[in-house]
Amino acid sequence: MRLVAPHNRRRFKVIVVGTGLAGGAAAATLGELGYDVHAFTFHDSPRRAHSIAAQGGINAAKNYRGDGDSTFRLFYDTVKGGDYRAREANVYRLAQVSSEIIDQCVAQGVPFAREYGGLLDNRSFGGAQVART
Repeated sequence: MRLVAPHNRRRFKVIVVGTGLAGGAAAATLGELGYDVHAFTFHDSPRRAHSIAAQGGINAAKNYRGDGDSTFRLFYDTVKGGDYRAREANVYRLAQVSSEIIDQCVAQGVPFAREYGGLLDNRSFGGAQVART
């Protein structure tokens, strides 16, 4: 959408369907760029989206405190957790960009749980080799 001149962006109405992390991030980014954004959800509130209300959190290969986490470990855990049915190229790309996705969410104000020192709070969850949730 970079082909649209900044003074014309308000003329476009962008409709985002879904208010989870992906839809919320898309709506926020497009709104910051100056577009007229309307987000829709079938829940009674945007905060009820599964990726926001889920207790499982979000996984990323951040390697906090030198715990040995890596892109490959996240890739392996994700493929194994999906019973080896996922497209491995897509899962590997997701594992590669997972750290940047978390950084973008933090920059946009997603309220992650934190330790007293300010780092994101991680715990073991669902068969992962390291605590990354």
